[in-house]
Amino acid sequence: MGAANGNGRSAEDRHAARVRDMPAPRKTRGLAGPAMRFLFTWPYRAGLAGLYRIGVRPWQLTIASLLTNAIAGALFLTGRRLVPGLLLVLAGSFDIFDGGVARLRGEERRSGAFLDSVLDRVSDTILFACLFWNEAAQAHDVEAALSLVTLVVALAVSHIRAEAEAAGVVMTGGFFQRLERYVVLILGLLIPHALLPALAVLATLGAVTALQRAWVTLQRIPEADRT
Repeated sequence: MGAANGNGRSAEDRHAARVRDMPAPRKTRGLAGPAMRFLFTWPYRAGLAGLYRIGVRPWQLTIASLLTNAIAGALFLTGRRLVPGLLLVLAGSFDIFDGGVARLRGEERRSGAFLDSVLDRVSDTILFACLFWNEAAQAHDVEAALSLVTLVVALAVSHIRAEAEAAGVVMTGGFFQRLERYVVLILGLLIPHALLPALAVLATLGAVTALQRAWVTLQRIPEADRT
């Protein structure tokens, strides 16, 4: 038990209150979003409180995510899978926390969101291009093709959202977004012999999400034109 202060609250109580007061992860409409939010709300709050206390800035997390993804991509080229999979867990954590830290510190800016979005696309390109390169070098034609398709549809999903917003359509939907891509890719890397089915899921559901976003955008553009 920690020593209580004058109002009867211990140091541990004050610490818990601060963690409890941290915001929960943002809601997402993706397939894995609700489950991840349910399972990791308290770890997220604790991590967010820790990052805030040590003075970490959001742009530092964004850059750290890019560098970690780049290292994972470089390791793909050597044929490694386990270590890159673990690194992607770390890179994904950086990517999740950068927006939360920005909001908590009152540093949420359009420039930061722009930088984060651009570097996310760079990270995706590095990962799947390196994976394609290595699989093609080993004559794993199906895996290489699926890696390339996954890269194309991942960029398409993001580009469709950008074009939709440029046309005045708010686009946050899509049941298979970046969080889902990270989860499936990590599982494919960490579970033996699971990379091929993981890439098949990534390519297929990514393409479905791109078509879903395109269809929703086309349906909403007339409404946006009237406003």
